[in-house]
Order: sequence, then structure tokens, then C-alpha cells
Amino acid sequence: MNEKEVKVLIFNINGEYYAADIMEVERIVGYTVPTELPDSPSFVEGVMNYQDRILPVISLAKKFNLPCNEIKDDAKIIVAKQDKDKIGIIVDVVSEVKDIKTENIEEQPEIVAGVSKRYIKGLIKINGKIIIFLNISEILTNEEKEMIM
Repeated sequence: MNEKEVKVLIFNINGEYYAADIMEVERIVGYTVPTELPDSPSFVEGVMNYQDRILPVISLAKKFNLPCNEIKDDAKIIVAKQDKDKIGIIVDVVSEVKDIKTENIEEQPEIVAGVSKRYIKGLIKINGKIIIFLNISEILTNEEKEMIM
């Protein structure tokens, strides 16, 4: 019997563990302070140059209305694919890439830790920890994409 697995990138924001499908992640870069954009949504930290293109950089903590810690110098930016576009997502720590058996991914409740269901693919249970499996491609609404891309 062939067990299905999904490869995920596990990262940490404000002490909470999250995961993203590795297929939605292009790469991980070191944190540099983004250039602020006037009149952008509050969760947009700004933009940065990435491969000679402008990359919007967002804070998931602000997007999910979670308490925001100050961004540390060793933070990372996950470059995530959004259809044809890309966004940068600031995370505190990138911990590992891991193969997760689909049987260890549970259906999500309506709201998890203040994060709406549309952003979540499910909950991953590993070693007694619960990791929120994010739907990275759904993080931004179409209106938000139009505002910042």
C-alpha cells in the first residue's frame, strides 16, 4: 500500500508553527528591511528587489491579526508563488522541510488560533505538536493582490 505524503516547509511565527506545501515556495531568503509603500494594507511591510522584480513583502502575523513581535535580524522571507506573481512572507524561523503522511493531516475547524479557514489546508499532528498547514496561494484575496502587485 502506497501512503500518500506531502512535502512541507515548517516555519515559526510568534512561537506558533506553520507549514506550507513546498510546491508553493520558490525559495527562502535572508531578511532585509523592505521599502515601505504608502497607502498599502497594514499587513504589507513593503517591497524588496527580488531577481530584478519588485516583491511585495507581507507579515502573516499582521494579516492574521496576531500579536506582532519585532522582526529580528535573523528572520527569513519565504518567497511564495501566487499564480503568476510572487510574494515575500516574513517568518521568524524556518525550521525544516518534512514529508508528512496525508493521514496525519486533519480537516481544520472553522477558526484556528484566530486564523480563518480559507487560509488553512488542515492541521498537521507531529510528535504531539499541532502545525497549521497554510494554503499559501489563498493568503491574499484578489483585491489585496490588485492593491500590491
